[in-house]
Amino acid sequence: MGRLDRYIEKRDFDRTPEPRDGAAGDALALRYSMQKHDATRTHFDLRLEWDGALLSWAVTRGPSLHPSDKRLSVRTEDHPLSYLGFEGTIPEGNYGAGTVMLFDIGHWQPVEPVEKGLKKGHLHFRLHGQRLTGGWHLVRMKGRKSGDKGRENWLLIKEEDEASGRRDPVDRYRRSTSTNRTLREIAAEKPVVPGGHAGKRPKFRKIQLASLVDEAPSGKDWWHEVKLDGYRALVALGKGGPRIFTRNGHDWTDRFESLLPAFDAMDCDSALIDGEIVAGAGLQGFSSLQKAIKAGGPFRFYGFDLLEADGRKWIDQPLADRRERLEKIFHDAPPLGLAQLSPIIDGAPDDALAKICKAGGEGIISKRTDQPYRGTRTSNWRKVKCERRDEFVILGWQESEKRGRPFASLALGAYEGGGLTYVGKVGTGFDADTMEDLQSAMSGMERKTAPADIPKDESRGVTWITPKLVAEIKYAEKTDDGRLRHAVFIALREDKPARTVKVEEDRMDNDRVEIAGIGVSHPNRKVYPAAGITKRQVAEYYEAMADRILEDAADRPLSLVRLPEGIEGERFFQKHAGKGFPDEIRTVQIEESDGDTADYMYVSTAAGLVGAAQMGAMEFHVWGSRRDDLDRPDRMVFDLDPDESLGFSDVTAAALDLRDILSDLDLPCWPLVTGGKGVHVVVPLRRIANWDTVKLYSKVLAKHLADTQPDRFTASMSKSRRSGRIFIDWLRNERGSTAIAPFSLRARPGAPVATPVGWDELSAVTSADAFPMAKALERNWSDASVPKPAGLSNGRIDLLDKLVGQ
Repeated sequence: MGRLDRYIEKRDFDRTPEPRDGAAGDALALRYSMQKHDATRTHFDLRLEWDGALLSWAVTRGPSLHPSDKRLSVRTEDHPLSYLGFEGTIPEGNYGAGTVMLFDIGHWQPVEPVEKGLKKGHLHFRLHGQRLTGGWHLVRMKGRKSGDKGRENWLLIKEEDEASGRRDPVDRYRRSTSTNRTLREIAAEKPVVPGGHAGKRPKFRKIQLASLVDEAPSGKDWWHEVKLDGYRALVALGKGGPRIFTRNGHDWTDRFESLLPAFDAMDCDSALIDGEIVAGAGLQGFSSLQKAIKAGGPFRFYGFDLLEADGRKWIDQPLADRRERLEKIFHDAPPLGLAQLSPIIDGAPDDALAKICKAGGEGIISKRTDQPYRGTRTSNWRKVKCERRDEFVILGWQESEKRGRPFASLALGAYEGGGLTYVGKVGTGFDADTMEDLQSAMSGMERKTAPADIPKDESRGVTWITPKLVAEIKYAEKTDDGRLRHAVFIALREDKPARTVKVEEDRMDNDRVEIAGIGVSHPNRKVYPAAGITKRQVAEYYEAMADRILEDAADRPLSLVRLPEGIEGERFFQKHAGKGFPDEIRTVQIEESDGDTADYMYVSTAAGLVGAAQMGAMEFHVWGSRRDDLDRPDRMVFDLDPDESLGFSDVTAAALDLRDILSDLDLPCWPLVTGGKGVHVVVPLRRIANWDTVKLYSKVLAKHLADTQPDRFTASMSKSRRSGRIFIDWLRNERGSTAIAPFSLRARPGAPVATPVGWDELSAVTSADAFPMAKALERNWSDASVPKPAGLSNGRIDLLDKLVGQ
């Protein structure tokens, strides 16, 4: 007798909409559903996929999340797999007449062998549904009661776990999980009821990435999370339904469609949630996720950060505050469900890492709890891996000598310094299906030449392809010449464009070097990648140029432009020393405009400059006064900032004209090619005038130029007034304002230097970034004649008044 014979015998399929037979398609994990059935007595039907059909029980009062509740569950005939998602009305006069609502759907995971459990009378399993989750037991009752008439009675009992003891799901969920309709609306054949969130759905934002390290940081400002082995995803909630974006902004909502109903439980009108999608229903690893994508599930989403919620941006708030708001959004989501929060690890990170690695996990992520969210790679998030595992670009395949095997190995590379670098081959980790998929993906991409510089002895027999495919590879280590050892193929990565796959630069506890008495970590990190300039070279530059830099910058309050990961990473402007700064970066207390005092930074030695470079500083911006007399400036700066439509020759001509005007006012000056867009005209001053006087003087002169040559100059910051003009920025001449220090590097491609030049050579300079670091080091500095300080008293204002006719 077939498993479905009893099911078919009980039904007239000309009169009932129930499916006669048929499967629900191939699945990666065993499927489950529960239907609320408004028949003679309202009950719930539990369906568990097994051996090509659905094991079925009628749960008389529905499921309870309290382990003390034992719900009678009568074993019924097996149903076809196509019954999993059935919803509709069985007409009167038919077996089981009444309305059927899909109460829950998902997957189930046996904890013990199913056949043994059915025979023994005890099924122990886990549910991975949209509403019901965690561990459960079905226990067959002993003996028979009068009136059972051969019924097989079981008890459905919730296991005690994180999902137990919650609100009664029978009372909580009154609508279909698939169509959002009530039983009455289904009976009336009402259309699908739109659900979801009512707010404006946020747009994609660039995500924050973690830096690779070998040891997790410790301290009260850090917490640690499990490093998940899946696809990074941004989930946008709002009107129109959830959207799921990859780390690069691709819309993959259709690929994760079965996950979408899990977000209905999020308590918000709109949100943008950062997290990771992994394989669900007990499946582990990235290769399982790849298979789940092909099969349409199962998936699970772990949310770990919040970028927006209910129209408010949260990215500038500390992580601890973002997490607190995120926990409120997830409050009503079923524990152990398809969408849950990424857990924060209790205890020491090293102990947790050891346990995770022993269990076959990927590692941990450490995060600064007091920092904002930034859409770039940053040292505020750090990842520690159990094994080395990275993405690489497939460059080609090595032909196989074995019959029937499409290839023996794949040639791999990664981008470094703008080009591809060969890292070796991978020849293991492929099964027959994987090889077939790879061969299909590479077909049609063949090319005649290698996409990277590869030694002849390693390129024999290789068919090269256009470098577009990305593979995830695990490996033991890299050799001294950059080759992967014991490489194993994991899966193709469709979510990462090949151009984003770069050689891991270094690890944060990498060798340290000592420069000017300062220990410099990660000396080989390329902070100017295109120019190939490392952190060590930046520190060595500041040591070599210390005498010239300090001649003007020493003992001035300063601000640093820090880029710990290099010019392609996060940057921030910092004027107060932070935790862990070297002692050589000193502080001076300054009263601010609100009356409070704060510690500002200054340097006076080469070690101070190198110490700043160790902290990721590239640019030094200095006050116009020194710490021994903060209210008497010793320099006045006119920043000539050109509109993009102007050539640099327009700027140099303007600087020369400004020099002539200042000379008529008995104020010698010198030009600084900023390394950015323009030129600073710097007037050295004897410390006679206060800030108000210097600010007024520079303002009047700037406005005079703008008024007399309006087609050429503007003294207004307004972008609209700069079109075709040069903005004379006089606002750098007020207390607390800064200007780029002479000889400072700029955080721009090519590592340009803010360079003083002589007036006689300025006209020959072709751009503001004409002096890259190497050229600045080699330059004969006797060419640049810097005038001595001039005077500026109240009498000078009178002289300027006469000039402008006021």
